Amino acid sequence: MIEKIIYLESIDPIDIYGINNSNLEKIKNLFPKIKIIARGNEIKVQGGKTEIANFEDRINLLIEYLEKYNSLSDATLEKILAQDGEKFIESSEKSENVLVFGNSGRPIKAKTFHQNVMVEKANTNDLLIAIGPAGTGKTYISIALAVRALRNREVRRIILTRPAVEAGEKLGFLPGDYKEKLDPYMQPLYDALNDMIPQRKLNELMEDGIVQIAPLAFMRGRTLNEAFVILDEAQNATRNQLKMFLTRMGENSKFAVTGDVTQIDLPHKSMSGLLEVKNILGNIEGIAFIDFDKQDVIRHKLVRNIIEAYESQE
Repeated sequence: MIEKIIYLESIDPIDIYGINNSNLEKIKNLFPKIKIIARGNEIKVQGGKTEIANFEDRINLLIEYLEKYNSLSDATLEKILAQDGEKFIESSEKSENVLVFGNSGRPIKAKTFHQNVMVEKANTNDLLIAIGPAGTGKTYISIALAVRALRNREVRRIILTRPAVEAGEKLGFLPGDYKEKLDPYMQPLYDALNDMIPQRKLNELMEDGIVQIAPLAFMRGRTLNEAFVILDEAQNATRNQLKMFLTRMGENSKFAVTGDVTQIDLPHKSMSGLLEVKNILGNIEGIAFIDFDKQDVIRHKLVRNIIEAYESQE
């Protein structure tokens, strides 16, 4: 008899154990020849070498499935633990159009024409610049692409940033330290990540520096290798700030820039680096521009009407 400890490092153990250890009891019943003791993120198994090796293979398949789909039903558990678990996972590829599976296994995919264009351009370009009105999913699709790249081990980090224009004006009046003052301004980025990564796992990734959210000013002086880096609200970055950000790109990195040139909050609209970026970088290979429009709006149906009303006045 031998003993081995299996560590559940990349997932929340409750996703495998189930509520009140319901899944764990099923696992024990399916492997009656070995003793299984689960505590926290450790599973201790005792038994014969062959049985333990088979059990470890099945648990690794469960982990692989959870990392991809963020959900594990009773039926899926039993199928993966069966001898044809590998074939089941291969056949579970629900759609090539799915970017990632969010919390509870919800598929996240491009929904509009320009969102699909952005996904296609991401396959052949290292810098994406998406410009268009609010509610078109520019940032959301960018973050989904970043999460997919991280899960596929194409990058080692995700870095999300914004120019803290509005926050800078009100910072002194907000309670808390600098991070607490800025967190509300960064909240849309947290919201998108929370849709795609379970909260506990996201907290661990942020503690380990694998997922970082910071104001644009914090990017100065850094070289960002093996990272998917997103600059959101780029219309509020000046020409020099945008140049500074884009020149942070390191080896094996992908960058995405998103913004809406109709919502510039800088003291003078002409200061926005996003207004001229296509004229400056439009002919460089490896950079893709995606122009979103009101047809891509996926928020409440009134949002498109609001955009049209403001356009008619302008």
